[in-house]
Amino acid sequence: MNNTYSVELRDVVKKFPTPEGGEVIAVNHVTMQINNGEFFSMLGPSGCGKTTSLRMAAGFEWPTSGEIYIEGEPMMHRPPYLRPVNTVFQSYALFPHMSVADNIAYGLEMERTPRAEINRRVGEVLDMVKLTGMERRKPKQLSGGQQQRVALARSLVKRPKVLLLDEPLGALDLKLRKEMQLELKALQQEVGITFIYVTHDQEEALTMSDRIAVMDHGVVLQVGEPVEIYERPNCRFVADFIGETNFLSGEVRAIESEQVTVYIPSLNDELIGTQATPMQVGDKVAVSVRPEKIHLTEEKSPSINSFPGRVKDTAYIGSDTRLLVDVCGEELVVWEQNKISSIDPTTYYAHDEQIWVVVLPENALILHEG
Repeated sequence: MNNTYSVELRDVVKKFPTPEGGEVIAVNHVTMQINNGEFFSMLGPSGCGKTTSLRMAAGFEWPTSGEIYIEGEPMMHRPPYLRPVNTVFQSYALFPHMSVADNIAYGLEMERTPRAEINRRVGEVLDMVKLTGMERRKPKQLSGGQQQRVALARSLVKRPKVLLLDEPLGALDLKLRKEMQLELKALQQEVGITFIYVTHDQEEALTMSDRIAVMDHGVVLQVGEPVEIYERPNCRFVADFIGETNFLSGEVRAIESEQVTVYIPSLNDELIGTQATPMQVGDKVAVSVRPEKIHLTEEKSPSINSFPGRVKDTAYIGSDTRLLVDVCGEELVVWEQNKISSIDPTTYYAHDEQIWVVVLPENALILHEG
């Protein structure tokens, strides 16, 4: 057992019976290693198995097969209260009749911790989550963000080895959610314990995580740092789920080192890109190009991967202009950063304007189709 792992899932399977007498595989032979002190996110659409995986780590569900280790110890059928973890849910589950301090102290009181120790530890976590001076308030007297901090403090006061967070920011409005993302990451770095975070929000995962596991249909498709997951997804699903991208279908014509030449039937032309995984000549592939990686010019570029296009639609959103560009019948989404401050309409691309679309080979990621 590698003691650098805070949590490890080894070939874990979880099946649930259905009313019809069948079964659903919620987690399908998942193996993951989560390092000590890491902010690790499980990301994916609803029903992908991320929450079930978290609940098994917490002890609320038991694996059908496989094993979960925490701090090098097999959990087997160990109940939640005997595991060195705490869980923060989307619903804060605060006691409305108790003060902030009493809510935070509740778990310690159940363990019969001496009163002086309770007071000291409650004071420490109140300071940690920036709620000092609010200990006598009731939950209804707090904002949503403050209630979330109380829920975090209640979990942290017991000093768990691992904090499990199941979409804890889901009930907050967008502005507060973004503020809490930064606060939560700063808090994790301050306390230094392992955070395992479940979310379906791609931007949230990219903002906070040291590493991300992208899941779908109970399977882990890719684990990596945020930049790796975004810039070098290993399959079409990950590329499509993380951020926004354009896909062009084609067939591999030639391979030279990392660069792959792909014939795109809809463009009746070839495009040179970078392979994400090993390819062979003749493979059916999807070329993924992020909207912000596409360059537009008014004249034909001498560089490779230059295609004529026509602006079909534009939307000015401040930081950039988002365009829909027709390239030989293919519609590409393009995000053109507004680098010049101007109200002159000729500064921006206009509807029906003829332009050239340029894609650098390193920005055209070649993925296996399907």
